[in-house]
Amino acid sequence: MIRKLLRRAINVLRRDPTSASEPAAIPLARHGIHREAISSGARRTCETLQQDGFKAYVVGGAVRDLIAGIAPKDYDIATDATPDQVRALFRRSRIIGRRFQIVHVMQGGETLEVSTFRAAHDADTQKDEHGRVLRDNVWGSLADDAARRDFTINALYYDPVAETVLDYHHGVADLKQKTLRIIGDPRTRYREDPVRMLRAVRLSAKLGLSIDPAARTPIREMAGLMENVPVARVFDEMLKLLCSGHAVDAVHRLRDEGLHHGLLPLLDVILEQPMGEKFVMLALASTDERVRLGKPTSPGFLFATLLWHEVLADWEARKQQGEVPIPALFQAMDAVLDQQAEKLAITRRISGDIKDIWSLQPRFDKRTGKTALRLLEQPRFRAGYDFLLLRAQSGEVEMELADWWTRFQAVDGDERMAMLLPENKNKRRRGGRRSGVKAQEGKVPAVESGE
Repeated sequence: MIRKLLRRAINVLRRDPTSASEPAAIPLARHGIHREAISSGARRTCETLQQDGFKAYVVGGAVRDLIAGIAPKDYDIATDATPDQVRALFRRSRIIGRRFQIVHVMQGGETLEVSTFRAAHDADTQKDEHGRVLRDNVWGSLADDAARRDFTINALYYDPVAETVLDYHHGVADLKQKTLRIIGDPRTRYREDPVRMLRAVRLSAKLGLSIDPAARTPIREMAGLMENVPVARVFDEMLKLLCSGHAVDAVHRLRDEGLHHGLLPLLDVILEQPMGEKFVMLALASTDERVRLGKPTSPGFLFATLLWHEVLADWEARKQQGEVPIPALFQAMDAVLDQQAEKLAITRRISGDIKDIWSLQPRFDKRTGKTALRLLEQPRFRAGYDFLLLRAQSGEVEMELADWWTRFQAVDGDERMAMLLPENKNKRRRGGRRSGVKAQEGKVPAVESGE
């Protein structure tokens, strides 16, 4: 009984952001982050700020990932210096942001995001009718800033000079115990920023964490708050989730938490169809593998796979109504992307990549003469071909078609020309004696070089 009471008391302290006035100073022997593991740009930025009398720490995801044994993609710095004071210390820097000003400091080829400690929310904090914070450009203390972080594992501050980690909310212990806890009251924090629900799923999948029941329980009932988030923010968070290297697990967790409805049009319906789910999961598994191998990923290719079965359904409906197939495909593409724009702000460039991949698919059916040869010359051929492979692996098209294109691009010269299928149509010669004479029935014209 006493142990249970103590455990409950500890959990209350963890959830109450005002309870942690003094952080735990965790030494190198416990956190294991040597200063050499931090990028040189992050170290120099912290050192410069500290030498001028300011506090400065590497904060958030980079500290979390290093403790978890993951190489960080970038580094954020938190300081008590104002943006103007940071700007004055670094020649190559600029102030950005409206809702909350931050400074981009350029160190060599590295860009560091430097933010001033933020104040706790109060009665004057501007929110919408659902509780989402709209404007909070107010500076605060280090303790305030830690309380403002979303999860305990993100409220970690590493000093590369002293090689210590300041931990206000038991984040290091939670990380080692594989638990994701939110700072403060979960319902209030989700209302302040509903994207935190998506972030909880992404981080739990990436780090193999279990979401604390107090943080997990409200997600399903509050998922509707995502409707109030600007589409550009949802797109950015979804892109991080899908390119995390753990997209398969993350999408399963989205469905488990009830967050998949509406994020991508009818993604929940796709995942309930055997062929659709197989296609999507093959695409996500391929992306995860590329991330693990350090290979680049394409947002256009990824979203093209997620939305393809919506295009197929719309395209088939239009063809059944008597529309010409290729124009019908383009109409279906536009319809699906327009519907998507209501939820995610896909950029024009990425939309262009998606359309290129989709529009190439019918052309893979034509393996004759110039049609096949010209397809090889298309700038987006490789992406379109990779997309075709996924369609074949999922059973949407015959594997023979994908195998043919695999071999066709590998060979050259006479062998490639020999692979071309004969064109099954009658031709008329332009001018000459046989102009206007029909080709003999059943006779197939020979394929010439380049045709």
